[in-house]
Amino acid sequence: MPRVGVLGSLVWDEIHGRDPLAAPVEEWGGIAYALAAMDAALPADWEMVPLIKVGADLAPKAAEFYRSLQRLAPGTRPIEVPVPNNRVTLRYESTDRRCEQMAGGVPGWTWPELGPMVADLDALYVNFISGFECCLFTAQQLGHGFTGPIYADLHSLFLAKGSDGMRSLQPLPDAAAWLGCFDCVQLNEDEMLQHAVRTALLAPPAVDAIDPTGCGDVFGATCFAHLLAGVDVAGAVTAANRAAARNAAFRGATFLARQLRGDLVLA
Repeated sequence: MPRVGVLGSLVWDEIHGRDPLAAPVEEWGGIAYALAAMDAALPADWEMVPLIKVGADLAPKAAEFYRSLQRLAPGTRPIEVPVPNNRVTLRYESTDRRCEQMAGGVPGWTWPELGPMVADLDALYVNFISGFECCLFTAQQLGHGFTGPIYADLHSLFLAKGSDGMRSLQPLPDAAAWLGCFDCVQLNEDEMLQHAVRTALLAPPAVDAIDPTGCGDVFGATCFAHLLAGVDVAGAVTAANRAAARNAAFRGATFLARQLRGDLVLA
């Protein structure tokens, strides 16, 4: 059975302003959204292998989340590291604008660590949730050493991190070198405009959004899953837009795979 690796960071989110009348919400974020989307969208003959380091403080919760997924390869478990897990405070200013503050110390991957773990994979989805999942050298070694297709969401590579953990948009240093590491690259509009002024639009379905958190992660994982199934780019993007719209009408990642599969009936 072919296997796709999912590389990124599980983040514990504290979300403010998603509902102006509600108290802040704490829940899994980051790569959890992509795992849920991949779980729902993978072709029937594929399984996924998370390549995710998790801080010791949240490793038991991460293992519980893994158990909610149906498409994991047998024996899959979080890779526990002896540091606090990454935590992010999100403060929404509008449905599509937010500020982000990160704490935690989960280290990135080195090529000696990562190389053996991708050797038996057939494809790889990489999502720079923290922006520190690996350095450029490791990404270049991955691009040279891995023979399958690599889809990368570069999102937080475009975010500088201040001394207080606040993230701010910046142009990506060595952008051409980063782009050369991957077969397919995902950027959002703000990131794209850091390096180009021409974009194309494939409009998503209209939806009454209640929570935009994780939409880009759901989009990317769904898009890549459909590309692995042999769907053309336009069809994969259309499916990804539909999944991201379903995510925007749902809160949280814990039961998101069931929502994306249509298993949940929402009141």
